Amino acid sequence: MVQSRHPRAAACAAAAVLLAVPAVAGWSSASGPAERGALGPPAAVAPAVPAVDGPADPEAAKAQIEKNWAAFFDPETPVKEKAELLQHGEMIAMLLGLFGTDPDSPDTAVEISDITFTSPTEAKVTYDLLVSGVPALEDSKGVAVLDDGVWKISLKSLCGLLELGGDAAPTPPC
Repeated sequence: MVQSRHPRAAACAAAAVLLAVPAVAGWSSASGPAERGALGPPAAVAPAVPAVDGPADPEAAKAQIEKNWAAFFDPETPVKEKAELLQHGEMIAMLLGLFGTDPDSPDTAVEISDITFTSPTEAKVTYDLLVSGVPALEDSKGVAVLDDGVWKISLKSLCGLLELGGDAAPTPPC
């Protein structure tokens, strides 16, 4: 590129070249490119849209996931409410009532250490299951799902916990 002593003149020359390119290609005449067999002007390039890996408001979703998981594992939460916090919970509400019969259930809690969204309606959840404040299951993996506008514990996550309980654990439709 040739440096000019007159930057304004160089800018005008560059603008003239940019305006001349469509005219040379035939895009600026009144007859239109289709009538001359030209391909026409290039289509406008849409800005790149980032991949959607999570919900529109990830911070609000994370807060709801943490709140709902804590409530689900809280022994004071009524069975009806637990069913509302579990994917397909209405189908296994009776089974949820059996969790209260576990001798450790009054001291059970959950502590979430990580939430990673895999889609706008699903998240991987890493958590510790605590008994009397001590981790009983560390770095457990679960899934939260958005169901009817509520972030719920996936049935798959509950089934995974029940499998850890051994043969005596009741099995929902996993």
